[in-house]
Amino acid sequence: MQIRAFAPADTEATVQLWQACGLTRPWNDPYQDIDRKLQVQPELFLVGTDADGAVMASIMIGYEGHRGWINYLAVHPSLQRQGHARRLVQLAEQMLTARGCPKLNLQVRAGNDAVLAFYASLGYVHDHSVCLGKRLIADN
Repeated sequence: MQIRAFAPADTEATVQLWQACGLTRPWNDPYQDIDRKLQVQPELFLVGTDADGAVMASIMIGYEGHRGWINYLAVHPSLQRQGHARRLVQLAEQMLTARGCPKLNLQVRAGNDAVLAFYASLGYVHDHSVCLGKRLIADN
């Protein structure tokens, strides 16, 4: 897998990847999420490509000066369990550390035990925090 910055031409393939991985939800427009990320730290939006240059993985990374975040970590289902996600997370950790980020947070949907086990294998622990959210702009 080759890792590079997301390019606008990757949009359709990236949305298809997220759909194949079950990451999209009706209340979040993935195209708007991409447009928003391209306005804020676009260099922290990465894709993994195969030998033919096709998008096979993605990760959105963010840092607002207090905590780092990972969103949209995805590897095509046919290519999972080969270390690609691990590489992307490790690269995110390196990029955030280089920016002086002291802590990385991420969210996993309740009941997604396979993903929780993946992150536990990378040293992530449950913070015993409650995640709250409030939609400020409706996507649909």
